[in-house]
Amino acid sequence: MAGPPGRDDLTRWRDELRGNWATMTPNLERVLRCRAGDERADAMLPWVRAFGATMASLVEPAVAEVERNRWLPASAPYDGVGTATAHVAFHPDHLLAGRAVWASGLVAAAAGLPGPGGAPGVAGLPSGGAGHVPAGVAPGGHGLFEAAALFYLLSHAGEGGHACPAVCTVGLARALAHRGSGDLRDRYLPKLLDTDYDRAWRGSQFLTEVQGGSDVGANTTVAEPDPDRPGAYRLTGEKWFCSVADAQVFAVTARPAGAGPGTAGLGCFLVPRTVDGSAPNGFRIRRLKDKLGTRALASAEIDFDGALGWPIGPVDDGFHVAVGELLNTSRWMNALGSTGIMRRAVLEATAFARHRQAFGSPIGAFPIVREQLAVMKAEEEAALSSTMLLTGLVERIDADDATDEERAVHRFLVNANKYVTSIAATDVVHRGIEVLGGNGTIEDFSPMPRLYRDAIVFESWEGTHNVLCAQVRRDCARLGLIGPVAALARRELARAGEAAGADGAAVRDAVARAEHRIAADVGEARSPGAAAAGAGHFRRNLDLVTRALQAASLLAEAAAAGSAAVADEKSAVAALIVRRHLVPGHDPQDDPEWPALVERSLAGSAG
Repeated sequence: MAGPPGRDDLTRWRDELRGNWATMTPNLERVLRCRAGDERADAMLPWVRAFGATMASLVEPAVAEVERNRWLPASAPYDGVGTATAHVAFHPDHLLAGRAVWASGLVAAAAGLPGPGGAPGVAGLPSGGAGHVPAGVAPGGHGLFEAAALFYLLSHAGEGGHACPAVCTVGLARALAHRGSGDLRDRYLPKLLDTDYDRAWRGSQFLTEVQGGSDVGANTTVAEPDPDRPGAYRLTGEKWFCSVADAQVFAVTARPAGAGPGTAGLGCFLVPRTVDGSAPNGFRIRRLKDKLGTRALASAEIDFDGALGWPIGPVDDGFHVAVGELLNTSRWMNALGSTGIMRRAVLEATAFARHRQAFGSPIGAFPIVREQLAVMKAEEEAALSSTMLLTGLVERIDADDATDEERAVHRFLVNANKYVTSIAATDVVHRGIEVLGGNGTIEDFSPMPRLYRDAIVFESWEGTHNVLCAQVRRDCARLGLIGPVAALARRELARAGEAAGADGAAVRDAVARAEHRIAADVGEARSPGAAAAGAGHFRRNLDLVTRALQAASLLAEAAAAGSAAVADEKSAVAALIVRRHLVPGHDPQDDPEWPALVERSLAGSAG
């Protein structure tokens, strides 16, 4: 007996999304060509497409099984005879996904360093070599666009239990490469860059403590010199939020004995999980965190009691190591993760709207749904645009090719972009759930509930919104960052040329308003009372200038498009961002162009 037609529609929706997430997203290739150049894009695209297929066919099903069945990490503090192990146990499907992710070469590429053994293969990919990392991509800091594309695709599964370990491993590898001693690099980098998941070491970063949270200057964990090992320290104290609790090596902030208060007194130490190959190195897992999202990831509270560690860089420069290498890497990649989450939500909601019938039509035919889909797509493409712009800055800094102005923009954007993209991700997934209706809240119907939970956690990771805004404000006051940021937005508009039209003029106006307001807010001549008021307004002004930079970048990408149809679609996406975020008092009902913009932005949609 035939089932109801609605079930057939849902089956077609699911089948549509079983293919290759990279080829389902032509905008990714366009942005890579715009930002990295055609020659480099041609070299990386086989690699990226192969991983897109692996994500859809292997990683996502494994992640979904782990989440659906609640096969979450479990703490196993002792073995069968009562010996302390501090072990964290995972389901085999978690390990299956991890092998595919690590085999992609993502970590070595994002670290900007060559992985051991040359170019790795990608697990689970079609034969014929399409899944192999191009030789020579990673060395010398040239691999970040490649890594960004891979991590964007990885995050289509949400955090999935592997995005955070990849980020933390990349951050620690970069810290060792840029700041670590030769001995530490030789001992640990090959293990961190290995593409064999079962052999590779994962890294983690344990910064926060219960009394301070984001205020790491309040940390009380102490580092005492080890009298028997010159240059080594023993760490004692509690860490409150320790993701990747199963890692083989930790980056831990601690205050060397006799050091002063605040962040200036902190060191950053490399602490191996074990020194003798089995026993925990002076630490115990108090408990695993039961989190709203990122549930397949082992996050814990950890106590240290004389753990052996070595400083990464000068011991009195620990806070700069933690921020400059660990947190800045995490904030860059967090934005890629938020963007990947958004793209998966767009794919799911757009395909669902195409197949789901209601009142005699596909729901994607209704104007109210089409506007939802257009807004989701615009927000995701804006996030990808600003984050790939940031990726280029990180790569040029790695290669020591960046100008002082580019370094200033990076300092601003690495924080502002993380803040803006993470808020956008939660909103986009929420809108996607609305498109799916009640089905969107069902855990085994779609990934939407998982994506929503993970997006909310992404908002708090690596600095809450208010902490990031306060940091950018201090940097603007001390370093005058708003001028270089405004100049970059204007250069992007210049790339767009006359085709930017009225939207370009609106962006210029928004940049000028934001530049004026932020300069006034952080001006040294303001009274203490006025400065406090300015701090309250800074978050709005930071939104304005970051959104203006996104719009300018989108318009530049439209100008670089290879066809008139693609340029028109991208221009419409930029126009939606301009009207929603930059034009004061904009009301779509009073905008005669709004319906056409919605349709133009969706013109190429498969998404």
